[in-house]
Amino acid sequence: MQTAAEIVAAVRNRTLSPVDAVQQALARIDAVEDQIHAWVEIDREGALTQARVSADAIQRGETPGPLAGVPVGIKDIIDVAHLPTRLGAPTFAHYTPNLDATAVARLREAGAIILGKTHTTEFAYLDPAPTRNPWNRDHTPGGSSSGSAASVGARTLPLAIGSQTVGSVLRPAAYCGCVGLKPTYGLISYTGTAALAPSFDHLGVLTDSVADAALALGVLAGFDRFDPVSVEPPGDDYAAAAASPTPPRLGLVRSYYRGHATEPVERHLEAVADKLRAAGATVEDAEMPGDAAAVRETGDPIMKYEAAQAHAALYAANKDQYRPSIKGLIEAGQAISQDDYQAARAAMRAMRDGMIATLQGFDALLLPVAPATAPASIETTGQGIFCAPASFAGLPAISLPSGLADDGMPLAVQLMSAPLAESTLLRAAAWVERVLNFTARPDIAP
Repeated sequence: MQTAAEIVAAVRNRTLSPVDAVQQALARIDAVEDQIHAWVEIDREGALTQARVSADAIQRGETPGPLAGVPVGIKDIIDVAHLPTRLGAPTFAHYTPNLDATAVARLREAGAIILGKTHTTEFAYLDPAPTRNPWNRDHTPGGSSSGSAASVGARTLPLAIGSQTVGSVLRPAAYCGCVGLKPTYGLISYTGTAALAPSFDHLGVLTDSVADAALALGVLAGFDRFDPVSVEPPGDDYAAAAASPTPPRLGLVRSYYRGHATEPVERHLEAVADKLRAAGATVEDAEMPGDAAAVRETGDPIMKYEAAQAHAALYAANKDQYRPSIKGLIEAGQAISQDDYQAARAAMRAMRDGMIATLQGFDALLLPVAPATAPASIETTGQGIFCAPASFAGLPAISLPSGLADDGMPLAVQLMSAPLAESTLLRAAAWVERVLNFTARPDIAP
């Protein structure tokens, strides 16, 4: 599979047509889809029509966009005009939008080709999708961006869009051996995407490289007047940042994850830290305001309360059709008072301030993505406890594949930076990616 950057370069040089790029992606999907079940719907004719229009425009001399010809998968809580949004849920929740989500519209404007909708867990929570992990089909791909991560992890396409409320971009990226980027809260518009907990909901990207993540972010980042939490980006050139990696100053937050990560994950992170130091990075101890359990405990009441509010009408009419995990989340949220919700928000703001203070003097914090590799079960999506700080505090974070465990499953490390410091994060991540040089691929055709 070519990277997104390679496809764009080939399309601009006219050595690859957008039609050929789509056909190649479709052929790869056809070769593995019966093994990984990443897609809810593949819009073959729609994608080929988009590609032909793009190819004709290039033939007329029009300048290709920054994602020209790049095939993209869209998580099925994000609206794509005239394709059903199914939310990983029963039919009572399905609808067909007339408009693209803002993120999808920006991808199209940049020349990307929308291939279709990828599987998600029910309502983007914990009840699993049918998707399997491309590294071992008996293991979970993670959630809730299951299909997006598995499709990129299987190297069937270079870019997919996911969402994260706790750990749903970073964790599946880690489990599936690809790169997952969750930017600052509000940097990518959430308009046209189903809510789970609006204070924590983010869109993010799953790719095969840091360079591709930076390329996608450059297209997706931007203020949206229809999104009440949208933020103005700083105007940075994210692709240029990723193209100029430098040895970073990293804070290793052992107290945050110690006792919550498995021994192999702790040992791996220490080995990664040693390797980065030897290559020129500064890696020093840092302290988070609370450990993993404390951060999760602070944010969970907010997520539960907001999920109950977001689902109030739909749940009242269809509660018996909800699956167990999302049902439990909503009912727990119904029991939380407005006063307790506001108290949790205040506590989370204080914890966020402490995280930002910790980041002073560091380009990023270094921590695990998950307590272990992908569990050997398709009845779970794993744990997102180490992703909660970035989600609950709205800070940018990236998951980078960093090795293989004894069971052959991917290992990963997480970098987390200060608000709107995506350029710093991407520059550091590109350097770490280069040093770690993860080149393993899953044993799956093609």
